[in-house]
Amino acid sequence: MGAINKLTCFSDPTDHYSHRVRLVLAEKGVTCINIEVAAGQCPPQLAEINPYGTLPTLADRDLALYESTVVMEYLDERYPHPPLLPVYPVARANSRLLIHRIQRDWCAAVDLILNPKTKEPARVQARKELRESLTGVSPLFADKPFFLSEEFSLVDCCLLPILWRLPQLGIELPRPAKPLLDYMARSFARPGFQTSLSAAERVLR
Repeated sequence: MGAINKLTCFSDPTDHYSHRVRLVLAEKGVTCINIEVAAGQCPPQLAEINPYGTLPTLADRDLALYESTVVMEYLDERYPHPPLLPVYPVARANSRLLIHRIQRDWCAAVDLILNPKTKEPARVQARKELRESLTGVSPLFADKPFFLSEEFSLVDCCLLPILWRLPQLGIELPRPAKPLLDYMARSFARPGFQTSLSAAERVLR
């Protein structure tokens, strides 16, 4: 099997890590072949370009990338308009740090809740901590239209797929989280976000 000639994304239609890459592609208006792969499966075409068989995987000619944050940054540099990371080094570093914190704190909780092997007490605890943490940061969304930014960024691309899944996670945000709820309503209405949704994700809300 030769190189993949057109930009192709192997994506799990239910996974928030795949969703974030689809969101970057949609926000940039990049034409990309999306191949849906169910979790735990690895078609031969994917196995050939990614030794781990993980999703999402982005393929472009002889290039194959398979860590979601690496894929997102590559897309931002490869297709610079609109930019999804700040221009200045300090601001870029802060954005990367926010993405790291989302990964470490919130993504870890989401993965724990959704993992069928997680025991119920641990799931209940993770759900409680995630709800409290999101409620706690809600005031940060009162001053700016996006997460600590005037512009939509890769940070939002990491956060929004999690927020879209709150009903699936069994989490309902309380009324004091209104700034975060308003941010969700604004962001979910974006054409790019709507385009990024798989059929399986659309039914989550």
